[in-house]
Amino acid sequence: METVEKKALQGGEWLVRESEYQDVFTPEEWTEEQQMIAQTCRDFIAQEVTPNLDRIDTLEEGLMAGLMDKAGELGLLAITVPEEYGGMGASFNTSCLVAEATGSGHSFSVAISAHTGIGTLPLQYYGNEAQKQKYLPGLASGALKASYALTEPSAGSDANSGKTKATLSEDGKYYILNGQKMWITNAGFADLFTVFAKIDDDKNLSAFLVEATWEGVSLNAEEKKMGIKGSSTRQVFFNNVKVPVENLLSERGNGFKIAVNILNIGRIKLGAAAIGGGKQAITQSVNYANEREQFGRSITKYGAIQYKLAQQAILNWVNESATYRAGQDIENCINRYISEGMDPEEAKLKGVASYAVECAILKVFGSEAIDYIVDEAVQIYGGMGFSAESPVERAYRDARINRIFEGTNEINRMLTVNMMLQKAMKGELDLMGPAQKVAGELMSIPELGEEDNSLFGKEKGYLKNFKKAALMVAGSAVQKLAMSLAKEQEVLMNIADILIAIYTAESALLRAEKMVSVKGEAACAAQIDMVKVYFNDTADNIWKWGKDAIASFAEGDELKMMSLGIKRFTKTDVYNVKDARRRIAKVIIDENKYPF
Repeated sequence: METVEKKALQGGEWLVRESEYQDVFTPEEWTEEQQMIAQTCRDFIAQEVTPNLDRIDTLEEGLMAGLMDKAGELGLLAITVPEEYGGMGASFNTSCLVAEATGSGHSFSVAISAHTGIGTLPLQYYGNEAQKQKYLPGLASGALKASYALTEPSAGSDANSGKTKATLSEDGKYYILNGQKMWITNAGFADLFTVFAKIDDDKNLSAFLVEATWEGVSLNAEEKKMGIKGSSTRQVFFNNVKVPVENLLSERGNGFKIAVNILNIGRIKLGAAAIGGGKQAITQSVNYANEREQFGRSITKYGAIQYKLAQQAILNWVNESATYRAGQDIENCINRYISEGMDPEEAKLKGVASYAVECAILKVFGSEAIDYIVDEAVQIYGGMGFSAESPVERAYRDARINRIFEGTNEINRMLTVNMMLQKAMKGELDLMGPAQKVAGELMSIPELGEEDNSLFGKEKGYLKNFKKAALMVAGSAVQKLAMSLAKEQEVLMNIADILIAIYTAESALLRAEKMVSVKGEAACAAQIDMVKVYFNDTADNIWKWGKDAIASFAEGDELKMMSLGIKRFTKTDVYNVKDARRRIAKVIIDENKYPF
């Protein structure tokens, strides 16, 4: 009998197709080699970074560059660089794991992720052979430090409106570069900048590889910042800088495309880094709570503290589940393109671009999860949390940038919806068929199917309905608002939040299901509780977001019908979340660390 090969889920397709736990990667499946790489990173942070955090935050001359040198010696800057240029050529998901393992390093995390990500990847993915031979080995070893110069005083979210200009010299040998960049990470010690500028009156940006020592490159003083104080952040000025024509990266006018694709990678890596920072903050929270006594007993005995510890863990575990699910989907997509004969670097770009929706989702979810975790860490510490003596004070300040980095969360929410709709318009994703089916369902009496009494039977039913809620709200919004939808940012935010909730809830469910299939229910009791609590909260959130969205564009009978629909699609059985959170908290308290 001929078996039909099941087609892998494409980016965004989880909204209209069911996923099976056998088809997703979970963090329980890391290989021994991947775990060793991650442990090397964690050891480096513990030995070289954590003891020096105060010195790092004073921007002590040469300290961060020296740490980057040491990281280079250990191979931590070479993870994704191809072997022929002195790298390890590791997989995409391994690079996400490295981002997590260095994610608790505060300002150092920012420096290493900027160097290995936005600093190195434009050259690695878009450079020609001569450019790669010249610069990549140095970037992989740490002999060269990299920086990425995109943002300008008048060009933030609208990156393509930048005013930095490049003009070809009369002899045709150089581009003469003039302009100003701001918020440039690693600028203070960078040897190589990827600079985005428009050639003459081009509509789109081009990208250039610019060496820091060239005449006309100058820096402002270090910026004084709320957090990540040890990260070098400067303005960079280019005054008649002569850039050899061979240092144009990729083709003329391709800069905006480079920027967008590199930012996709930065987004999922930021979500991964948030996992590492979250694990550390949760461990610090429970360490302090177990030691702190009030009214004659440890504060971990109190329900309010248990709630906080459980909720911190739920968000971090859900983020981890979703991030590595997407990371492996990207990896599988890359491998598929390579097997079809595509150039490996082009395959990596195309693979990530295929899952740009998921990258945006994870950036938003991860940055907001870590924000909640560190905020509650400060609260658990109480007055001590507000003191610079405590480790969570720095974590609180440093986490805040994540909702701005790699495109603000508002931009990423709107991108999530726009990219989904674009996939539908290109025929890559059938959203209209399922949306029309849901619209038809609203007119009919709900069918009572057989009840699924399996462990996650209810949650699977809820998930199907959550997806119907998303299709109903998004489909109606597109139909009613048409071209003006782009201006209705509040509605776009509501739809994005629904999509983020669905993807993360499904990822958590699939991970728990896979864990139970291997270890059994008893060994996964806390994870089962986390899924059930998260689904309970997600149902209420989707109801609120859906209700707010439809109320802003529907009226009369249509509004009544859709209101009943959103209520029906978010209906769940009453569940005792208090006891479930207490059980989750007990595991954390007993182990005195983030244990999942």
